[in-house]
Amino acid sequence: MLKELRHLLASAIADAKAYDVPGLCRRLRLGDGDEQEAYASKYKYAQKRLADASTDQVVTSARQLAAEETHFGLAEQLARIDELEGPPVTTITRRRLIALFEGRPLAREIDDMELIRNLWPIESLRAPHPSDEASLEDYLHRHTIRNDDLTQRDVLEALGLLTCSRAQLFKFLAAVTAPDAFSGAEQAELAEKIDGLLRHDGYTLALAGRISGSPFYAVRPAPTGSPADESISAALAAFDPTQVHARWTTAMERRASEPAGAITLARTLLEDVCKWILDQAGETWQDADDLPVLYRKLAKVLKLAPDGHTEQVFKQILGSCQSVVESLGALRNKLSDAHSAGPKRARPQPRHAELAVNLAGAMATFLVATWEARKGEASGRSSSGASSGVGGKKRE
Repeated sequence: MLKELRHLLASAIADAKAYDVPGLCRRLRLGDGDEQEAYASKYKYAQKRLADASTDQVVTSARQLAAEETHFGLAEQLARIDELEGPPVTTITRRRLIALFEGRPLAREIDDMELIRNLWPIESLRAPHPSDEASLEDYLHRHTIRNDDLTQRDVLEALGLLTCSRAQLFKFLAAVTAPDAFSGAEQAELAEKIDGLLRHDGYTLALAGRISGSPFYAVRPAPTGSPADESISAALAAFDPTQVHARWTTAMERRASEPAGAITLARTLLEDVCKWILDQAGETWQDADDLPVLYRKLAKVLKLAPDGHTEQVFKQILGSCQSVVESLGALRNKLSDAHSAGPKRARPQPRHAELAVNLAGAMATFLVATWEARKGEASGRSSSGASSGVGGKKRE
C-alpha cells in the first residue's frame, strides 16, 4: 500500500511543469535538486526523493499535496490508509449493493453519466484494459450511450466500486439516494435496501436532513446498542419507514454523541407515533397538544387507560406506561436541547439519553403493536357480523 502511495505521489508531482518540480519537492519536504534532473524525468526526480523519505514523511507530503490540488488516485490511496482501522465493507456487500441497480438506472431525476461525473473524474481515468478508448469517460460513453452493451454491474465495476475506498463508496450511496437522483417512495425504498445491506458490516444509511422538503441520506457507523434496538427498528420501519423510523434511527445514533438531541428526539418520536395512530383512528388532535395530552387521547382509543381495567396488575402496568410518557416529557424539559441550558442546568449524559431513547422506543413499539391488534379485532368483528347477516337472510 505504501509502495503504491509513493508511485501515486510521484505521478502527481510529475503533473507539474519540469521547472516547478524541484520547488514543489522542497515544499513537500522531499529533498532538493536542480531543474536539469527534473527536465530529464519529472517522475524519476520525485521517485528518487520519495525513496529516501520515511513512511511518515511520504504520508504527510501526500496529504499536503492532496489538500492543495485535486488528484483522485492519490486521495483514494490516502483514504484506504486511513480506513485500515475501521470495519471494512466487504466485497460480498459491495456486490449486493451493485445488484440493487441491475435493470434500473443509477438515477431517475438526472442522467446516469451526470451522476457519475459528479463522483469520478472519468475524463482523466483510464479505460479498462483491453480497450481502444483513451479515457474511462470515452469508454462509458461508447458502451452505455452509443452501443448500450454494458450492464449496470459492468459500469459500476469499471468505476471501481468493488475496490474503491469506503469514503468513495459512501459518496456514491449518498448520491444515488439524494433527491436529485430518486424521489418519493422509490427513494425511500432504495435507501432502506442499502441500509439493510450496510448494517451487516457495521454501517447504516441514515437520514441526514432535508433539502427543499426532500430527505437526503449519509452513511454512518451503525449505532451499537441492545438487541431490542433491532426489534424496535423493524416494528417502526413497518409502521412508517420514513419519518417515524428515521426519527428512531437518528435518536439511536445520537445517544452517545449528542445526548441532549437524542432526548429531544425521544419525545418527538412518541409524539409522532401518537399523532399517526390518532390520524389512522380518525381522531382529532391539536398542534398545541403536548405528549401527555396526546397519550391520554390515544389511551382511550387503544383502551390503555388504567381506569378501564379491573385487574390490579394491568392497572399498575398501564399506570406505569402513563408515568413513563409523562417522565419523558419532564426529562426533555430538564435535560434536552429544546430549551436553553443556562449556566447551572445539569448536562445530560449518554446514560440519560440511553434511558430516554430506549424507553421511547419500547413505548412506541407497544403502541404500534396495540393499534395493530385493535385493528385486527375490529376487522374480525366486522367479518363475523357480515357472515351472520348473510346467514340470517338465507334462513328467511
